[in-house]
Amino acid sequence: MTSSTDAAIACRGLVRIYAAKGIEVQALQGLDLDIAGGELVAIVGASGSGKSTLLGILSAHDRPTAGTAVVAGMPVQALTRAQRLHYRRRVVGFVWQQTGRNLVPYLSIDDNLRLARSLGGEKGPGRTAELVDLLQIGDVLGRMPDEVSGGQRQRAAIAVGLVNDPAVLLADEPTGELDDATSADVLEAMRQINAELGTTTLIVTHDATVSEHVGRTIQIRDGRISSEVFREDHDIRSGTGVHREFTVVDSVGRMQLPKEYLAALQIRDRARLELLEDHVGVYPEHPRPAAGEEDDHA
Repeated sequence: MTSSTDAAIACRGLVRIYAAKGIEVQALQGLDLDIAGGELVAIVGASGSGKSTLLGILSAHDRPTAGTAVVAGMPVQALTRAQRLHYRRRVVGFVWQQTGRNLVPYLSIDDNLRLARSLGGEKGPGRTAELVDLLQIGDVLGRMPDEVSGGQRQRAAIAVGLVNDPAVLLADEPTGELDDATSADVLEAMRQINAELGTTTLIVTHDATVSEHVGRTIQIRDGRISSEVFREDHDIRSGTGVHREFTVVDSVGRMQLPKEYLAALQIRDRARLELLEDHVGVYPEHPRPAAGEEDDHA
């Protein structure tokens, strides 16, 4: 895991508890996370796993109940109202699943880019031309968002999210409203932008196939990071490359074993651990009987 001193995003012991009608729900349970500057990372998880809560905290739309989240050197949980406004306009960029949250529908795509620059306190085009070229949206700048395809809208949304040169780009289900082919094209565009600009990019999604387009995938389960997959020399189109999967051990020594492993070994409430020379063995609480053993004791 990346050292927190080098991380663009560093979370320690994040806890988020929601209370309603006397019932408490712990959406995050001491989550630790480090993402290095320039990484392209996907966080995947089922509904209710805590990924949306994490994104809400990183985007400064929510505050943790306990723990810390530092993004581009800024402690998100401690930002004042004025600092949060600056943070959302200059430090982080956003791409949402609903294109209506990314683009003002009654403004052209070009005017949306100009508006984003203005809200960020910038005058002049900045790197707009570079983004337009990289995202291949030059031929739709004069059109309204509902006059272009879904893929073009999301490319324009990415441009809006990056036009003020943020340190981090947060994307919430950016392909959720797209078909498979268009999704792959948008993800490839995000990969190219990440490679060209070096902007740290975090994609939060329930769609596990997104992980095939990034270098690192983080699985979140029950409010904690459960596993990570790294891809080396990965070819986006062919899907080839070296994959390495790790179970994550958090700061207090907790780890989550994959459910399919637990099912295969019939591990339920307890597991036996054995420290060996170069690894730790994990075994069911009670050894399974050998073939024919049950018949002998019948």
